[in-house]
Amino acid sequence: DFPGDPFDKPPCRGCSSYLTEPYVKCAECGPPPFLLCLQCFTRGFEYKKHQSDHTYEIMTSDFPVLDPNWTAQEEMSLLEAVMDCGFGNWQDVANQMCTKSKEECEKHYMKHFINNPLFASTLLNLKQAEEAQHHETAIPFHSAEDPPRPTFDSLLSRDMAGYMPARADFEFDNYAEWDLRDIDFVEDDSDILHALKIAVVDIYHSRLKERQRRKKIIRDHGLINLRKFQILERRYPKEVQELYETMRRFARILGPVEHDKFIESHALEFELRREIKRLQEYRAAGITNFCSARTYDHLKKSRDEERLKRTMLSEVLQYIQDSSACQQWLSRQADIHLQTAPVFQLFLSHSTGRRSAPPLNLTGLPGTEKLNEKEKELCQMVRLVPGAYLEYKAALVNECNKQGGLRLAQARALIKIDVNKTRKIYDFLIREGYITKA
Repeated sequence: DFPGDPFDKPPCRGCSSYLTEPYVKCAECGPPPFLLCLQCFTRGFEYKKHQSDHTYEIMTSDFPVLDPNWTAQEEMSLLEAVMDCGFGNWQDVANQMCTKSKEECEKHYMKHFINNPLFASTLLNLKQAEEAQHHETAIPFHSAEDPPRPTFDSLLSRDMAGYMPARADFEFDNYAEWDLRDIDFVEDDSDILHALKIAVVDIYHSRLKERQRRKKIIRDHGLINLRKFQILERRYPKEVQELYETMRRFARILGPVEHDKFIESHALEFELRREIKRLQEYRAAGITNFCSARTYDHLKKSRDEERLKRTMLSEVLQYIQDSSACQQWLSRQADIHLQTAPVFQLFLSHSTGRRSAPPLNLTGLPGTEKLNEKEKELCQMVRLVPGAYLEYKAALVNECNKQGGLRLAQARALIKIDVNKTRKIYDFLIREGYITKA
């Protein structure tokens, strides 16, 4: 298949040369179209299902379209030249066309492509059709994702802003109506008492507005399911996550789209600052091209690793005589150096005899009732709460339905947790038939 640009010339299937008009198109083969230049056609070129006795069409643009003095090929050349040289540069357009003068190009383009009433009416109809599509109509019902249902006054419930799934409401100032339950306007009220009652009603209205404002912020920004919100935050680097947490208070001022743009702009600024700092480091080292920069990064990484090994060896030699000091040093290094943590944990397990973590107790955890026995066993072994597992499962199943299959790398990109846990979840869902491997 050749590119979709109408100005690109497709290749000949016989000699692979770019076709020039006129050329031949087979009327029986395709798609894609089977095109031949005149030389290959006269030789009777045949390829796979194409035979030399097939019916054919002569492809040429040597016919008028809008003006009797302009052929279709010249119309396309004019549009291509205007696209390359820019509107108004008629001398450059004429030089690129070679067949028309500057005045002819300008006059023809203004007459048939700018001031043509046919094109104007067509654009008007397209605009009216677009407005008709965006006309306010009834919103169709779509079943929404069911938020988690935590127990009343639990930690997860407070994290979800007191959201009550059964009522689809929040526990915001639920006792505002208590101040109005005993108010009754009667005719014999004094002016002061009547004014006090009116003031209480005004206070109640202000509390209702504040309640509605908070509910709108939580719904618009998707803060009901806090765990899903935290998963989205993890796509940023650690420094940007801290900024995200700090800037969250501005969400009440901006809308959800504007707030996301605000955070994305700060994330882009962070990336640019980091890249500028890296380029400044290259420049200070006298590096002027990317090939040297890659070599510099490789050598720097090797030097850092060697320096780390020498430092660790010197500290081991200092503490090797004292078993308690050696044990403390190993624990400290296991926390500091993440890359060498498995080695230290191996030493610690042999020295202290610690066992692996026991299976997770699912009793009382929200979402446990939605799991079958195999899913419960999986959550216990990988120590994953049922609510998080259900979210990961829904995300993987939806992505698999969209793509027609799912690879392990795609699963790891969707759920940002430990890679070993992701692998176990992925293998379990494939084994149980929830998803298919791509």
